[in-house]
Amino acid sequence: MRTPDTQSPQTSRDAAGTVWPAADPATHAEDPRATAFAAAHPVRPVPATGTLDTSPIAGTPAAEDLDRLWKAVVEETRSRGNDIHLPISLAYAERLCRAYPEADAELVRVAIVLHDTGWAHVDESRILSEGFTGDWRKAAIRFEHEAEGCKVARRVLPGLGYSDGFTARVCEIIDGHDTRHVAFSLEDALVRDADRLWRFDHAGIALASSWFGMTPAVYTDRLAAEIIPELITEAAYAMGTADLARSNALLKTGVIR
Repeated sequence: MRTPDTQSPQTSRDAAGTVWPAADPATHAEDPRATAFAAAHPVRPVPATGTLDTSPIAGTPAAEDLDRLWKAVVEETRSRGNDIHLPISLAYAERLCRAYPEADAELVRVAIVLHDTGWAHVDESRILSEGFTGDWRKAAIRFEHEAEGCKVARRVLPGLGYSDGFTARVCEIIDGHDTRHVAFSLEDALVRDADRLWRFDHAGIALASSWFGMTPAVYTDRLAAEIIPELITEAAYAMGTADLARSNALLKTGVIR
């Protein structure tokens, strides 16, 4: 678990006075968990072993068995459009789990529900000013929201019957889901891909383009150039490519630019 840094010169300080470091993309490259995952999955994107579905995500909304978890984090869904982002991301995560049945689907589904809940517990005025501008992947506030998301997981999961070990695995995925540039496990990779895939749906484009201050055309150009190459799994690549083509046609981004 990453802890606040009091030494790095590239830091920012939150309202509580905690000093947080900027992200270093190379920090976890040699982590044994990252190297083990890379060795187990040498082909990228990672080939699907189950059902691959590239139809519009609206046709397969998420299952209802996590409703108790949703109700426990309603407050956290009211921040930064989480009440749009998180349910759509869960629907993508469930589809990815069907494409990779060897993954622990419960872990993936719970982690994706909780991964961005920390945005509700950071300085809201800094979310867009620091988290979605400039070199946003290195923004210290992203460390903060990951740490706060782990606090949410530790607060709500034990009361819902999840074990300490399961909660720790959820936190391992939440911690670094934005700031760590490598995946530690297949479940971690599926959460990362689901967290990116929602942006390709037209609802995600409408919301996320406003965060970055971009027109839909500029934002979809960015999805193609920057986000598609980041997708780890074959299923995510196929879904993202299909969604992007549909969204570009629907929003007429080739003309309205």
